[in-house]
This record gives sequence, structure tokens and C-alpha cells, in this order.
Amino acid sequence: MAEFTMEKGADGVAVITWDLPGKSMNVLTLQGIEELEGLTKDALADDSVKGIVITSGKDTFAGGMDLNILAQFKENGAEGVFEGTMRGHKMLRTLELAGMDPKTKKGGKPVAAALPGTALGIGLELPLATHRIFAANNPKAKIGLPEIQVGIFPGMGGTTRLARKLGVMAASPFLLQAKMSSPEAAVKAGIIDEVADDPVAAAKEWVLSATDADLVKPWDAKGYKVPGGAPYHPAGFQTFVGANAMIMGNTWGAFPAPKAMLSAVYEGLMVPFDTALRIEARWFTNVIMNPSSGAMIRSLFLSKEALEKGAVRPEGVPDQRVRKVGVLGAGMMGAGIALVSAQAGIDVVLIDQKQEAADKGKAYTESYLDAGVKKKKTTPEKKDEVLGRITATTDYAALSDADLIIEAVFEDPGIKAEVTKNVEAVIPDDCIFATNTSTLPITDLAKASSRPDQFIGIHFFSPVEKMLLVEIIKGAETGDRAVAKALDYVRQIRKTPIVVNDARFFYANRCIIPYINEGVRMVAEGVEMPLIDNAARLLGFPVGPLQLVDETSIDLGVKIAKATKAAMGDAYDDATDEIMFWMYDEGRLGRKSNAGFYDYDEKGKRAGFSDVVKDRFPASDDQPDLTEVQHRLMMSQVLEAVRALEEGVLEDIREGDVGAILGWGFAPWSGGPFSWLDMLGAAKAVEICDHLTGAYGERFATPKILREMAEKGETFYGRFGPQAAKAA
Repeated sequence: MAEFTMEKGADGVAVITWDLPGKSMNVLTLQGIEELEGLTKDALADDSVKGIVITSGKDTFAGGMDLNILAQFKENGAEGVFEGTMRGHKMLRTLELAGMDPKTKKGGKPVAAALPGTALGIGLELPLATHRIFAANNPKAKIGLPEIQVGIFPGMGGTTRLARKLGVMAASPFLLQAKMSSPEAAVKAGIIDEVADDPVAAAKEWVLSATDADLVKPWDAKGYKVPGGAPYHPAGFQTFVGANAMIMGNTWGAFPAPKAMLSAVYEGLMVPFDTALRIEARWFTNVIMNPSSGAMIRSLFLSKEALEKGAVRPEGVPDQRVRKVGVLGAGMMGAGIALVSAQAGIDVVLIDQKQEAADKGKAYTESYLDAGVKKKKTTPEKKDEVLGRITATTDYAALSDADLIIEAVFEDPGIKAEVTKNVEAVIPDDCIFATNTSTLPITDLAKASSRPDQFIGIHFFSPVEKMLLVEIIKGAETGDRAVAKALDYVRQIRKTPIVVNDARFFYANRCIIPYINEGVRMVAEGVEMPLIDNAARLLGFPVGPLQLVDETSIDLGVKIAKATKAAMGDAYDDATDEIMFWMYDEGRLGRKSNAGFYDYDEKGKRAGFSDVVKDRFPASDDQPDLTEVQHRLMMSQVLEAVRALEEGVLEDIREGDVGAILGWGFAPWSGGPFSWLDMLGAAKAVEICDHLTGAYGERFATPKILREMAEKGETFYGRFGPQAAKAA
């Protein structure tokens, strides 16, 4: 079936409608490129056609490009990527020039874009090549270029056109930070031209009245000057100095795409427009051929989307959409869970021991929504609607018709057991009970339940409303319906789920705790604290291990250490206890006490590493090199991910990669721990592990499965990826 169709009206306007069959949102495919190219040429060659309007048959315009196109391009190497990209450029350039005389810039046919809703990626790059962009008056619509978030950049002319249309400084938030705008905000920013109640009608009206001058883009007009100054202009030069500093400040140079995009803009603005498009295509090819882009696309787009659509949902279980959820415990975690649930249209009963505490938990949602109203992200009416879904109470009887319970009380097995028994006495027989815990084994907690098959773990990350990941943990007796219920609920609240089997610390904390501990170990060894945290940032981690300790609080670390020691006995590794317990005793609890590994000012802003810690644990004269520190920080996490797979805690490596990036910010450029190991190669990974084991101990011992893969020349995605699983 056709993706693009054209209807020539009696008024002389040809309306090209984009409507990809079987998709809720249009994405551009190779077939679509061919169809749009052909229809454009037909309309331009038809004397009865006065102009063209491009719109969508859906309530959105487009969500981007079908990323499978890039895989097809890559089959022919860098040349295939470049030629494929240039084909897209040629198609859009034909649309932009619209048959006008190359010298006089006259005689062309006006082309307008009519956007009924969201326009992202190629969904904006295509309109930018038209002569005027109209958008529906739809405040929920998002307009922007999100490519940088998945390791690439707008390579179909969006980078070049937006930089020339707005100037480098004004375009930077949209190109480098993937800023999304409502149609109204996009008009104010100069990205699109008009908001209309009927964008197709408005576009037709404009097309029929457009003059030759209306068709000439600024960069095709004689005497064009870049807004804000070109790179060789003093003002423009300063802009690029600032943009480069901003990129390095935000990414520490770990991500290839931002640097490549800035290079494309810088070089492109010094040459004619068509040459600039070729430069953009070359830098785009450079990024696509970098293994980082493929890994990021796979994890942050393809795998993430698959998990959100139920890739690991048990088969044969009917829809388990949640109608009413009971949230036990109205602290920060419970309040956050109540907020996101109510926002998703779910009725919420928020319970605490005291009415005052329950009311405070509900007030968290009110404060959050008040901030949204102030920023015009929501309305007073919507706020009242969401608040109306939350019942704050102390009465367990209010749970009598709930179909999901999420217990979020203190991390104490005794308290959790008591709550479980009290709640099961009033909830329906088919109600699923989920415990929110970050460390306590689900199988042990399920012993307090009279229906362990309906008992499951749901680990939210704090703050709930901001963190995208939810970790679902199956106990030894957890049934398929409980898993399906948890997955369907996570889909309702628009977060990304991973499902893991029960084990101490599950998956996320199992990997993040060794990362933190390795950083603390190095302080005890005399490694300079700036070297430790900066080594992590240079790897692409949002925060170093020492800063992460301060953010999560030292007292929480001490509490986890004590509980782990009690559970593991002689197997417990106490290497970090001296520092952590000393800091706890000194009242250096991290950011919340304005004292930790870092010092803080009265406003809670970091003021540098603490001299108190430096004096107590002085740096040695002999410092390790950067790579050694980075290998320790990476392998401390990655090896735990491999062991989790080896032991069956992880059942799908996609969940291991997506969970690592979304859960604790594992070097997003790498695509996650398994993608990173595939980039590195199993043989090289074993070599690094063997060195670290000899130098620092058995915690770096090579897992059996990794050594086996090195011997066979295998990769994780080759052996455990979804295609391999299907074949098996």
C-alpha cells in the first residue's frame, strides 16, 4: 500500500497526504522516499497544479525516519550511507527549489506543509524544506529534532536548514539539546510560520496567493547573511567558541554526535548551501559508521520501544490494565507513585498510618501540578482532575476494590510483612500485591503473603516522576498474571519496564553498588578524588561515583552495608566500611547535610572536594593513569551485568542495556554494558579483566561465559540477542 498519495483539487492545489499503513505515527521509509519524490516531480511537471500542500492522514504529522533505513544503508558501508543520505537531500532540495529557474529564482510552485500534530525528526526536516509551515492549534503536539538523544543528529538537511534559518545560537537548544516545542512556541522561535485551526485550509490559501519572492529561502537569496554571524564573523566566531564549550561541558567529549553536528554547522556555514548539505551528509555518515550510534539506536530506540510494547510480557495473559491502585506509604516514594498513577488516569488510594502523613503525600501531587500550571505545562482543570483521583486515608477498607497494591513502606522485612498481611485481609482475591523495594529479596518478602503467585516486586527509582525505568522482580512463586499486571501498569504510567528474576539487589543496584564501592575504594587507596569522578564523566557517566554517594546519601549506604553484612556473613566485602562509617559518624551524610565527599554552600551547591576527607584519607604521590581508573569503574559494573545474565537474573540482554542507561545513567553512548562489551570485543575484555584481577583482586575475575565467548569469537548480541533467541 502507498505511504504517500496525491489528490489534485479543482483549485489547482495538489495535496500530498502521508499516511503509513499499520502505524499510529508516520515514519519515513525507503518506499516513502521514492513515492514522495515521484509525486513531487509529477506535481511540479503538471501545468494544472499551481502549488502543493503536504499533510498527514493521521492526527500527527510524523515521528521520524524508519531507522531500519540506516541499517540498509550501512550494508554498503560508508559509501552506502553517504549516497543514501544524499538521495534524501536531493529529494528535499527538489521540493525546496520547486521548479524555479536556478538563476532568476522565478517560476517555481509554492509548497506548504500542514502539520495536524507532532512533527519530529524527518517530520520537521521535511517541512523545513517547504516554503511555509502551518501547524494545527494543538498544544499537546511536539515539534523538534530529537535525534541527538539516540546518538545521531538531523542528517536530512535539518541541521543545515535550522542553523541558517535561526542562526547558530538560537538553533543550539533544538539541535544540541533536542528541545521540544508546542506549535505556538515553535512559531515564536521561528521554526514554523503559523498556527491555524485548519492548517490544510490555511496552507491552500497561502499557496494560491504566494509570489515568486515568497518561495525563495533566505539561503538561496542574494546577499544572505547568517543570523548572529557566520563562523568568520567576530560575533559568529564567539558563538562557536561558546557552543563548543557547552558541548564539552555537557558531554565531556564522550558522545560523537554533538561534536560531529557542530562540525557540520561550522563547516557548512562557510560554503554555499548545496555544498553545506554534502558536508552535513559526510558528518552524518561519520556518526552512523561509529559503533556508538548503532548501539544507542538499538538500546534507546529499538529495544526501549520493544520493551514498552511488551516484548517480555507473558503470552496468553489477557489485558491487565489497572483501574484502582492502593499505594501503602505516603513518603517521597509513595507520593511519587501516587502522582504518576493519577496522571495516567488511575484511581489511587494513598494510605499511611496517620492522616496528616497521607495528606502530605497527596499534597506532593498538588505542589507538582501547581508548578506545571505556572509553567503552562498543564491547566487548573487538569490539576483538579488528577487530584480528584487520589484518596488520602488511613483506612485499609478503601482498598476493597483495588486491583493492584504497591507497598512502599520502610525497607524493613518485619514492617513489610505486617502490612502485607493486613492488606491481604481486605483486598479482592484477584488483586496483585507489589512491593517497592530496592534491595530486599522478593521471595523472602512473599513468605508473608497467603498468595505468593500474586506477589511481585516493583522497584521504582527516585524521583519517581522523573526516572524513566521501573524494575519488575519475579519471586520464586510469582505467576504470569502478576508479571503481566506489573508490565501493563508500567505501560499505563508511561515508563520503561525491565523484568528480572529475584536475587539480592536485583539488577540495577547489583551493578551500581560496585561502581560506587570502586570509587570509594580508590579514595582509601590514595587515588585523587577529582581523578576518580572526572574519569567517570569522561566515560559519559552523568555523575562520578563519589558525587553519586553524596546524592543518594551516606547514611543510606551505611544502612545497605549493615544489612548486606548481616545477610552475607563472611562473604561480605568490608573494603569501603572504614570510609563510609567514618563519614556517617562525622555527620557527613552527603548533599542533604551539606557535607560528604564534596563540600556545599548554604544553597546546597557543590563547592569542591572536601579538605576534611582529603586530610583523613590523603592522596598518594603515585597516581594511576586515567585508563586504569576508567577500566576499574567500567568493569566493576559490567562484570556484574554479565554475572546477572549468567545466573539467570537477567533473561534478556536488551533489558540489561536499557536498564543500565535509564536506571543509573550507564555511559549512554555505549548502548549499555553488553553493547559496550561487544564494541570492545570479548577477547579484549578478558585481557582487561585478567590484568585487574591480578592487580586488585577476585572481584574482577572473568565470568566463565565471557571467557568462553572470547575463545569462540562471539558477541553478546550475536549469542543472546533477540534474533538469536528466535533462532533457538
